[in-house]
Parts: sequence; structure tokens; C-alpha cells
Amino acid sequence: MNKRLISYILGWVLVIEGLCMQLSTIVGLIYGEKSFLYFLVIGLSLIVIGALFVIKKPKNHTMHLKDGFASTSLSWIVLSLAGALPLYFSGTIENFVDAFFETVSGFTTTGATIITDIEALDRCMLFWRSFSHFLGGMGVVVFLLALIPKLGGNQSINLMKAESTGPSVGKSMPKLRTYAALLYSIYIGLAAIEFVLLLFGGMSVFDALTTAFSTAGTGGFSTYNASMGHFDSYYLQTVVAVFMMLFGINFYVYILILTGKIKQLLKMEEMWIYLSMIVLSTVAIAVNLLSYYDTFRESIHQSFFYVTSIQSSTGFAITDTNPWPEFSKILIIILTCVGACAGSTGGGFKVARVIILFKEIKKEFMLFVHPRNIYTVKTDGKKVSHEVTRNVSVYLTLYILIILVTTALISFNGFDFTTNFTSVLATLNNTGPGFSMVGSAGNYAQFSIFSKLVFCFNMLAGRLELYPLVLILIPSSWKKN
Repeated sequence: MNKRLISYILGWVLVIEGLCMQLSTIVGLIYGEKSFLYFLVIGLSLIVIGALFVIKKPKNHTMHLKDGFASTSLSWIVLSLAGALPLYFSGTIENFVDAFFETVSGFTTTGATIITDIEALDRCMLFWRSFSHFLGGMGVVVFLLALIPKLGGNQSINLMKAESTGPSVGKSMPKLRTYAALLYSIYIGLAAIEFVLLLFGGMSVFDALTTAFSTAGTGGFSTYNASMGHFDSYYLQTVVAVFMMLFGINFYVYILILTGKIKQLLKMEEMWIYLSMIVLSTVAIAVNLLSYYDTFRESIHQSFFYVTSIQSSTGFAITDTNPWPEFSKILIIILTCVGACAGSTGGGFKVARVIILFKEIKKEFMLFVHPRNIYTVKTDGKKVSHEVTRNVSVYLTLYILIILVTTALISFNGFDFTTNFTSVLATLNNTGPGFSMVGSAGNYAQFSIFSKLVFCFNMLAGRLELYPLVLILIPSSWKKN
């Protein structure tokens, strides 16, 4: 394990976070809030501490895959611990574990909250919550790769692998720094377009900015207790719904569009299945909700908003979904688990993995019927390697195991099964709302400290695609290479 290089990366994480906190300092000054001082002092302290780690570059830039996994996992943990300090020391959140939970939820773009009265918070605190979604959405390590030359040397791909969402990151990528910068350009560009459209709809600059941050990161933190339900506007809610859907698409789609590779774009199975799931689920739930709303238009609107919110793992809400019929709830749970596309800012198991699993199942059945034939799994017309299919199978096993174990652990709270099960699914898949006590009108404040720490593990594991976080818990991983 290259511990010196890992500490160098962690130092940069602290520096970047300290600089980002100054945006909240500016917001606090604009609105005349005394709590800006916490962001100012803590942010400057993080910059100084981080500078001590980065002032001297490591001599050895060799980064193996386990180094990339460890760097990424520790970066997210340090990012969340430091990000919780302004919330805790300002008294906004009195318990540090609660502050840590809120910040983990922010950076992992989960959107689960323990705050019962969001509107009572200072604007600079609200800004920090939403901006944490924006910073965590594309990934802090991707951000560092875009800014810092030769971070991790020629093995930077191992950093990208550790933080990327989806089955795999190919080695045939262009220069990683250029690629990371391109991803962030698209990310910021889409957020900027949404921001402008929200302004046209009558949102204030502050609300439009924080909403765009939360949508871009597919996080779902709102500045209002009623979430997007606060804005009684079909236009604003539809704009947010459309952009939730767009941020749940593999960003490689946008690269193909920008480079004019339309034929390659049209072959992307994951994109078509993702969009088909949204359309079919929207129609199915809308029909199921006809008895709940006065018009079919309202039913479609409610359905489309919540389907895109859950499928993209954003978690914005415009109504309380607990009274919805069971069929709609089951569909929502399925969408929670499947999640968004690989290479997007969304969470969940990922559509790409589901495609590979179903094709692998089909292949096994075909072998039963024709055992002498040779079958291969293909996506987008390309053969999927045995390594990738094995990885997906192992990932599914680990995914189910974490769900079972963490559901059992939080059951000591004594809450109903729906609350326990859907809260685990919502945190592991970085969605935010579940059902019952953690529904779109509820929160996580009622859980014990222990359960909140379990949820923090789930949120981090889900955002980092399980392996990096689990790896650092294995003692042998810290032995020298």
C-alpha cells in the first residue's frame, strides 16, 4: 500500500473542501448570517492542514488497484467528517453523528436527512448541503484528476475505477485528465442550463442554484420542508423531472453526441432500457393512481416526477407517496434497486449490471437446451469478458448480503419492516426516501445513533460501488505490495 501517495491525495481533498467551504462563507456574508464564520475558519483550517500533506510530493507515484480503492474510500470518509464540522460547531445539528450522517448523505448524493425543519436553517448551511451533492455527484477523485496533473502517475486509471459507477472502466480511455475535465464540463454545462430554465420559471437565484446542484448530483436535498412540492408549478417540477432523468444517463452518451458519433449512440442498450423503464413505469403507475387524482394529467405528472426521481436516485418529492397503492410502491422499490445508468451521477445497482445479469441467465438456459453450442454475452454488439460477468455476479452477492445484514442490524430500533427494509434500500442505493417512517414526507431522525452509522456505511458503500469501502476493512489490504 502506497501510504505516502494516499496521504498526498487526502491532503488535496482537504484543500479542495476548504476552498469549497468559502462559497458558503460568501453566501453567509450576502445574507448577513453570523454562521458564515464557521465555514471561514474551518475552511481555512482544512486548507492549512491539507497543505501540510501536499507541500511535498511523494517520490513513488505507483498506484495499484487497492491503492486506488483505499485512496477513494478514505477520501470520501475524510470529506464527510470534515464537511460535518460547520454543521456541528455552529449548533445547526447538535449531535456529531447526526451531522456526519447529514454530510455523508450530502456527498454520496443520497438525500436522506435527519433535519425536521429544513427551513429554519441559515442560507449558508442550506447552500452547503446542496453544494455537497454537486461536489459528490461526479466524484471528488474525478475532480482531482481533472485539476492535478499526474495524480497517481500512469496508474490513474485505478483511481477512476475506484470511484466510477458501473461494471467497469475500460483501459482504452483517452488521457484521464482530459477525460475527467470533459466529464466535469458536461456536468457543469447541464447544471447551468437547468439553473437558467428554473430562473425562467420564477425561482429565486438561491433556490434555482441549490435545486440545480441537488439535481445535478442526483441528491435531492431541498431548501424547503415540502421539497419540490413547495413550488406549485407544473413547469418547475417538470424541468426538474427532465433533468433528473438526464443526469441519470451515462455521461458517455453526451460525449458521443458532442463528437457526432450518433450510430454508436443508437446502439447503447443501457440508455434505451433506462428510458424505456421510465416510460413504462410512468404509465403503469399513472394508471394505478387514477383513483387518487382528479385528472389523468395530474396522475401522469405525479408519476413521471417520482419515477424519474427514484430511477435517477435523486429523491426529490412533490407529494407523500405513503398512501399510494401497493402496486405503485412495488414498482418504486424495483426502480430504487435498479437505479440509473453506469457512468452517471445516479445510484442503484445500475441498469448495465441488470442487462448483463439477464443476458448471463439467458446464456445459461440456452446451454441447458444446447450444451454443445458456444454462447457469449454481448452488450452494444461487443463481447462482455468473463471478468466483467464474474464481477457483476459477485457484486450482486455482496449487494444482497449487505442488504440482509444491515436490515437485521437496524431492526433493533423496533420499527416496522417496511421502514427498516426500505430505509436500507434507500441508503444503499443512494435514493433517500423509502416508505412508512422514511417516506417522502418523513426523515431518519428517529433512528438510533448505531443505526445512523450503519446507514452511513450503506451510503458510502453504495456511492463507491461496495468494493472500495469493504476493501479498507480487510487488514491484509494494508500490507505492503
